[in-house]
Amino acid sequence: MSRSFAVLTVLLAALSGATSAQAQSAEVGGTWLTQAGDARVKVSKCGGGICGVIVWLKEPYDTATGKPATDSKNPNPALAKRSMIGLPLFSGMQPSGPNKWSGQIYNADDGNTYASSVTVAGPETLRVEGCVGALCGGETWTRAGR
Repeated sequence: MSRSFAVLTVLLAALSGATSAQAQSAEVGGTWLTQAGDARVKVSKCGGGICGVIVWLKEPYDTATGKPATDSKNPNPALAKRSMIGLPLFSGMQPSGPNKWSGQIYNADDGNTYASSVTVAGPETLRVEGCVGALCGGETWTRAGR
């Protein structure tokens, strides 16, 4: 009887370890490298959902002016002067399924905000998708560090 109990204890410990590994693999927090490799975004939990902020750029300076890159494509003149480093990308990202959040994403390439979802696809992979009407697209980000 004690041998059965020992086997059961080992089996339960192995299963709880697998559950912990799955929970860790689903961790959204950390720094992620965009698919193009041109930016790193720090994702953290905030307000019951997640936030994402640009923390690194491959080209942090405007090539024309030599000054730090700004959100120049933003249609709002006041926002167009803000620095790209520290720029918030996600808004209203709330849980919408296992390892998934939905809300809006800001695209600094065109100055527009789109309906979006962010899904942890694996321990080192984040799927970021955005839609305009029926047209959707996305990219896969990789973990750059914790």
